[in-house]
Amino acid sequence: MKIEVNIKKKLGNFNLDINFSSDSLRTGILGRSGCGKSVTLKAIAGIITPDSGRIVVNNRVLYDSDKNINLKPQDRKVGYLFQNYALFPTMTVEKNISVVIKNKANKKEKINSLISKFGLEEIRNKFPSQISGGQQQRTALARLIASNPEIIMLDEAFSALDSHLREQLQLDMINFFKECNITALIVSHDRDEIYKMTDKIVVVDDGVVCSSGTTKGIFKSTENVATAMLTGCKNISEIEILGNRKILAKDWNIVLNTNVDVDISIKYVGVRAHDFNFDKGDNEFTAKVINTVESLFENVYILEVAGGKKNIWLKRSNEINTEIGSKVFVNSESLMLLK
Repeated sequence: MKIEVNIKKKLGNFNLDINFSSDSLRTGILGRSGCGKSVTLKAIAGIITPDSGRIVVNNRVLYDSDKNINLKPQDRKVGYLFQNYALFPTMTVEKNISVVIKNKANKKEKINSLISKFGLEEIRNKFPSQISGGQQQRTALARLIASNPEIIMLDEAFSALDSHLREQLQLDMINFFKECNITALIVSHDRDEIYKMTDKIVVVDDGVVCSSGTTKGIFKSTENVATAMLTGCKNISEIEILGNRKILAKDWNIVLNTNVDVDISIKYVGVRAHDFNFDKGDNEFTAKVINTVESLFENVYILEVAGGKKNIWLKRSNEINTEIGSKVFVNSESLMLLK
């Protein structure tokens, strides 16, 4: 399955200019609120019409402004899970599922199969107002599958759920996608959710794609400063190039050696909080711990470097017992050279 999106849309003062393609079964779109993620999904679903461009799913053209193609939403074979699930309030769980099944042959059998697959047996005769948020989501997903979509799109589908239920449903959804071999496009501002649930990622900022690639690859290293921030990099500094493989991180006032030649286009360096440590590395500097934040599984140390304008974040597992001193280390391969 392949999806290709190349569209433009002006909404007031906001300009959407999205261009990406993916052949992954699970593709994520990551970006902050208001960056254009949901608008992109609505354009794919046919809820809004782009000003120009082209949308193709599995070699089937859904929209092409040049060829005057614009399929109706019901003809696109796209399953769209809204943030509020959009269940019919006056219909039972079973009726919400059955209403989208057009083929009467084996209809009852299909309904029963979906109710069983999504664990809805005990609530099949209840109304949406009588069931929990997790049950509403499972009902909405069962309804999506009942419509036989070629692609499922999840729009911040887990944001309203408590952490335990969210993680369980994410796991269930990953397993479901694998079992059914169905393509999913997952939109979220939650980087942990995107990392867990997708194989490929499209990072969107202010209406444009700033990075795309494998999820693990983008999270491990990127050349784009906006992508570094959106994927959770806490430490970003402007740089001055001192040599082919030497830079000054101006905001931290530290000199760092790199493992590659630094191109003149590089303006920043990024280091993820877990990549700084108190143990060892081929870059070493002196810093003072000015604050410590303890959490269940890791501690966050806020570091101050003499002459630096910004503090440095260092995270490590609270099971590590090495001494916390004034020496801080980072390996050159952990430095992200950013444009």
